[in-house]
Amino acid sequence: MRILITGCNGLLGQKLVELAPVRHEVFGLDLADQGLVMDGSSYYSGSIVDRKPLLRIAQETRPDWILNAAAYTDVDGAESEKELCWKVNVSGVENIAYVARKCRAKVVHISTDYIFDGKDGPYDEEAVPNPLGFYGRSKLAGENVLKMSPVPYTIARTMVLYGTGKNLRPNFVSWLIEQLRDGNRANVVNDQFGNTTLVDELAAGIWSIVRKRKLGVFHIAGSGIVDRFTFAEKIAHVFDLDASLITPISTKDLSQAAPRPMISGLKVDKAVKELGLKLSNVEEGLFKLKMQMTPKN
Repeated sequence: MRILITGCNGLLGQKLVELAPVRHEVFGLDLADQGLVMDGSSYYSGSIVDRKPLLRIAQETRPDWILNAAAYTDVDGAESEKELCWKVNVSGVENIAYVARKCRAKVVHISTDYIFDGKDGPYDEEAVPNPLGFYGRSKLAGENVLKMSPVPYTIARTMVLYGTGKNLRPNFVSWLIEQLRDGNRANVVNDQFGNTTLVDELAAGIWSIVRKRKLGVFHIAGSGIVDRFTFAEKIAHVFDLDASLITPISTKDLSQAAPRPMISGLKVDKAVKELGLKLSNVEEGLFKLKMQMTPKN
């Protein structure tokens, strides 16, 4: 099959390219002049917010599936950059749906636990969304674009994504490891709960969706629910760092622009059963990451 991956230079996009089955012909799209993990002939520089160039690329690549890993993900920034956030997370998805319909492609779209209010998580795929902040509202609106379109789609919701890649912005795990290795103190909230997700397992889930031609909504995240402070302590333990440098604080102490879903989490039973996934718990995921980060002899 022919696969177009949007946002291919991001954490998830890179991993999707890396783990792509060899039988697929993969094309990447992102904003940079070149793909970080692709050969130049398979990479296109562009944006999902520009419909005409996106359609031209899709007509040239003729994808069977479009995997949309492109998104505006700055939760706090979304409160002040509403127009940009909406342009990417909603208008961009409208463009993908339009292009997919023209090319008769199926779509896998990545979403988030931020569509829920975090009052009584963890949530299954049928739970009623109630986003608290603008980022969550934009992601829910993006989901609804696909649900109201004639395009065959799959929505994969995830949360607290971490992993390795090239030239990436820090994620929670990479940030904490750097802080502790430098001997810096780190304040981490102890009142936000949810899954933690190794990006490799989300990518594997998406490729399983493609292979099995599954449509609908799936929650793909690590198994088990943990608060962020406990997660941070486990990171320190797995990477042999000083956990005493981590200080537990409450979310209100941070005075963040956007509200957070506090008691969140995603139930992953459906993904395990229908996609055949083996999802790591917190420690297992971190040990897998450590193996990836250990230099090979």
